[in-house]
Amino acid sequence: MGTSGFSWKLPEHPKLPKGKTVAVVVLDGWGEAKPDQYNCIHVADTPTMDSLKQGAPEKWRLVRAHGKAVGLPTEDDMGNSEVGHNALGAGRIFAQGAKLVDLALASGKIYEEEGFKYIKECFENGTLHLIGLLSDGGVHSRLDQLQLLLKGASERGAKRIRVHILTDGRDVLDGSSIGFLEILENDLAKLREKGVDAQIASGGGRMYVTMDRYENDWDVVKRGWDAQVLGEAPYKFRNAVEAVKKLREELKVNDQYLPPFVIVDENGKPVGPIVDGDAVVTINFRADRMVMIAKALEYENFDKFDRVRFPKIHYAGMLQYDGELKLPSRYLVSPPEIERTSGEYLVHNGVRTFACSETVKFGHVTFFWNGNRSGYFNPELEEYVEIPSDSGITFNVQPKMKALEIAEKTRDAILGGKFDQVRVNLPNGDMVGHTGDIEATVVACKVADEAVKIILDAIEQVGGIYVVTADHGNAEDMVKRNKSGQPLLDKNGKLQILTSHTLEPVPIAIGGPGLAPGVRFRKDIPNGGLANVAATVMNLHGFEAPSDYEPTLIEVVDN
Repeated sequence: MGTSGFSWKLPEHPKLPKGKTVAVVVLDGWGEAKPDQYNCIHVADTPTMDSLKQGAPEKWRLVRAHGKAVGLPTEDDMGNSEVGHNALGAGRIFAQGAKLVDLALASGKIYEEEGFKYIKECFENGTLHLIGLLSDGGVHSRLDQLQLLLKGASERGAKRIRVHILTDGRDVLDGSSIGFLEILENDLAKLREKGVDAQIASGGGRMYVTMDRYENDWDVVKRGWDAQVLGEAPYKFRNAVEAVKKLREELKVNDQYLPPFVIVDENGKPVGPIVDGDAVVTINFRADRMVMIAKALEYENFDKFDRVRFPKIHYAGMLQYDGELKLPSRYLVSPPEIERTSGEYLVHNGVRTFACSETVKFGHVTFFWNGNRSGYFNPELEEYVEIPSDSGITFNVQPKMKALEIAEKTRDAILGGKFDQVRVNLPNGDMVGHTGDIEATVVACKVADEAVKIILDAIEQVGGIYVVTADHGNAEDMVKRNKSGQPLLDKNGKLQILTSHTLEPVPIAIGGPGLAPGVRFRKDIPNGGLANVAATVMNLHGFEAPSDYEPTLIEVVDN
């Protein structure tokens, strides 16, 4: 780094020795919630994790893994694996998601980045299409961001703009879509007064059109594609407010489930299909419900449904939605630039590092851990091992996934004596939790626990230290709940399964024969989060963390 006087050298910890083997185990999707039958971690046989919790109380605690603790804007924002591993590795909190978009829009930086320049190439002869969730819910998107982007794009040469709206009613009140539409229509009318041909082109409800996730139902994406790209839908209207009012009234459907509709001109022609030479931006900042449409818009080879035609467009996401797939390849707002991660510091201080997971989380324990950076810091001191994930099946079919293989590889790395740190991610709780299959998720938690035992047994053998934690919740609550915490039923009396991450805190446990006597969790950081883990791990390697890192969770008391 160019700063004068900067040194990678970390000061030695006054009380903790160097040279112990430290295992850092991240259980993916493993939060702490009340024990009930929908808490798969509680239901599963997990003797290893139970013993950590029931052991010395000063060596087990909870840390925050959502909201502001991981750089997301509000405490209603559930954590995710990308921001979680960023925080675990970086030791500091960086703006993520919506917050990053807000900063880029406020500073105008969004318009100088590569992504905007790429879509701007189409402004002269093509149409700019904006696709996304229309509400102020702040979970997937925000109306004010769309308003700012419309203004900014039109000021920078967009002459023809089409908005493809998805109504919400899930993160906001049902029926509120009409108010949001009226605000948008008012903005578009003002743009038209300025000579910009701006209008709504299509719409549909978020749960029925476009916004599916985890490849649950490609028909949802296809319905959106047909309306947005092909200009085809079962319902045609002259304007969107009328469309939503009529469909709600006549079909008795709520905002979430409105069928797709297209807006047509006086001759019945759709006003805004997506064609060659157009630019498309998906405006949601939250990734999970944008990945599928991003694949359809970006991938040349695509077999999930018949796209009929695949227009040659310039497509960008508001953000990159999948860091592993590098999808989309163009995006308006870059991920945070994270320098001086704990992994880089430790390698510079001679800590030989081994990292391992299976494909679905390998990027998390390497790329995201290292501050959104590919590759090794020093190939002579590091080894990253990726075990191929099962493909062509959903993870509830094989809930064991590759946990035991990951654990065995890690055990061998510990016993081989070549490494000072081994870092792993066990994906089961998250990937199987996302399928909503409770029985399979129970199996997944049991196997993850067995994998932890294999790693801790190896640490025991070499006199090392372990840190066991998680990146966010999922498997600990598999049911949607009302405000008072009771499980919600659908209209047929069936349980409403929760497949998403949660807002729950996650455990962190320390131990092992190499842990110096007198090490315990401090009492003065009650709101500690994932970003506090990096300094903690550095201490266990015998180093003080850099002064701008979030404080360590541990202290050493003289017995």
